[in-house]
Amino acid sequence: MSTLRVILSGGGTGGHIYPAIAIADEIKRRNPDAEILFVGAKDRMEMQKVPAAGYEIKGLWISGIQRKLTLDNLSFPLKLISSLYKSHQILKQFKPDVVIGTGGFASGPLLKAASQKKIPVLIQEQNSYAGITNKWLAKDAKKICVAYEGMENYFPAEKIVFTGNPVRQDLLEVTDKREKALKHFALDPNKKTVLILGGSLGAKRVNELVEEQLVFFKEQNVQLIWQTGKLYFEKFKAYAANEHVQVHEFLNEMDLAYAAADLIISRAGAGSVSELCVVGKPVVFIPSPNVAEDHQTKNAQAIAQHEAAIYLKESELKERFKNTFAGLLQDENKQQQLAENIKKLAKPNATKDIVDAVEHIIKS
Repeated sequence: MSTLRVILSGGGTGGHIYPAIAIADEIKRRNPDAEILFVGAKDRMEMQKVPAAGYEIKGLWISGIQRKLTLDNLSFPLKLISSLYKSHQILKQFKPDVVIGTGGFASGPLLKAASQKKIPVLIQEQNSYAGITNKWLAKDAKKICVAYEGMENYFPAEKIVFTGNPVRQDLLEVTDKREKALKHFALDPNKKTVLILGGSLGAKRVNELVEEQLVFFKEQNVQLIWQTGKLYFEKFKAYAANEHVQVHEFLNEMDLAYAAADLIISRAGAGSVSELCVVGKPVVFIPSPNVAEDHQTKNAQAIAQHEAAIYLKESELKERFKNTFAGLLQDENKQQQLAENIKKLAKPNATKDIVDAVEHIIKS
């Protein structure tokens, strides 16, 4: 049999990149000789993260459409034409058996060009509200792997495979790592640990909330693992002088951070939500209102409606955060109920199921 050749395309944020890497890893696990190429947007984070994971990547000159009139928007048609042309060249040279898109504007031109060349296409949609790019590509896709129910509102029902989102394999068994995690972060085993996550770049309002509530957290006798994100680390790192606070730009040992946590405060990006379902801890979601189509709010609502997490709007934090958090901290039954319910929504086999769908497309 000839060598399997696969192109994966997606990016802009970790939420689109890490699922693509997880899918590539599973393809490699099954087909060690497979040739894999990534295609992303020049100057976005995938250009660093993908090579760091051991894969080759080519960049397109493409960016998303901004909601307000900007110079970027005026150059969008030119970027799109340039990226479609380059995509056709990449496909001609690489000759993939299948092309997989994990969302974000980077995947649009490449998947469109693949469809024009009659190369089979699979889309992986991470959110409960489909992005513009994936809706545009859906009619040409052979299969669409989704993470939430009700996605036939956006995609043809016969193409949908309900797989969940790929998550890192080291998160599947975090309960066994608690002792190691407490040691790794030098935490007090007699105090509750709160993990605060704002995504890889960081979340301005979540970081400001933590800053405002540092005295309150101390009064509640909790210790914090606070991941500020790249954009905000310099501003907040001095708070690590407080004995109950650890400030991290980025957490490389995510499995240990989850294992140490008793409660988690998080944004509601698709990747984070999927990981938190697998981890099964009580979560307070504070979705970002500043993302495309407000998809984080819809992700958080999709979990909260199953009584599987607490959902707070940014605009409600001043009035509701203290009472909500203190109430949850004191209510062990509520914590257990949230943990059990979110765990029920987990899809730990998502990566395998997506690669099954890829193999099905290639065979057929």
